[in-house]
Amino acid sequence: MARERMSDLDYRGPVRRVMIAILVLVLGATFLLWRIDSPRVERMRNALIDRIVPSMDWAMAPVTKVAGMIDSFQSYARIYEQNQELRRELQQMRAWKEAAVQLEQQNAKLLAQNQVRLDPKLTSVSGVVMADSGSPFRQSVLLNVGARDGIVDGWAAMDGLGLVGRISGVAENTSRLLLLTDASSRIPVTIQPSGQKAMLVGDNSAAPPLDFIEAPEQVRPDDRVISSGDGGVFPAGILVGTVVKTTDNRFRVRLAADYDRLDFVRVLRSHPAEQINEAGVLIPPPAPVAPSLSFPDPAALTPAAGEAGDG
Repeated sequence: MARERMSDLDYRGPVRRVMIAILVLVLGATFLLWRIDSPRVERMRNALIDRIVPSMDWAMAPVTKVAGMIDSFQSYARIYEQNQELRRELQQMRAWKEAAVQLEQQNAKLLAQNQVRLDPKLTSVSGVVMADSGSPFRQSVLLNVGARDGIVDGWAAMDGLGLVGRISGVAENTSRLLLLTDASSRIPVTIQPSGQKAMLVGDNSAAPPLDFIEAPEQVRPDDRVISSGDGGVFPAGILVGTVVKTTDNRFRVRLAADYDRLDFVRVLRSHPAEQINEAGVLIPPPAPVAPSLSFPDPAALTPAAGEAGDG
């Protein structure tokens, strides 16, 4: 038995070495065959692939099946995550819908009680962003609307979500829109619901800071920021964004406008408020007081004159 085992080992060793050598030679020949750049060799490679690959479908079937199962599992995981995200968004949308319905009802009641007349002149002109001239030192874009479309320097512009900036230059067919993120941009805003007045100051960043807040302790993150209309620069009530608090305890605004996909904007036609320079007839201005001349009392001077005569 020992001799038979030794003979088997002596036989298997050379055969294994021969098989490994043949495999190495075949792999080397295949590598060289695939590296040779010749039309004849290229035809040989194509013929070899046409002969071997179709007959290897049975060997590739398990690999293809496993790859399909992995892709299906990954697709299922992505669908599950998207489903969970949609569920959360749907829950948030329901809350926003309820809040919007309540605000709409409240707004309708207030309008009915106060008989508010909305400004019919607050219309808009839509324009296309032709070029972005933004730089580290200036944030502005060019629009394809200008003086021929009635655009006036200083008008506010917004996209479908919020305020974008104001017109800072008008030509005949084009105009320049200065963005809120520009370092030279300054607009008065109101922080809701606290009603705090502040100034939105551009600093060439995506989230410009809020300065000159009346009572910073009343401002909270996620508060809404709208235009105040002070100074007659912008119409009041236009959504600007929401408040965020940075690590340095400074309040900034996450802008509602989508600056990454700024393709179309609406330029709001705003008209300057009427100035009242004259007083009404109900309370007239105070009449000017004429200066009065005072003379000494003669009776007070008589005794002094008598005393002078006695002396």
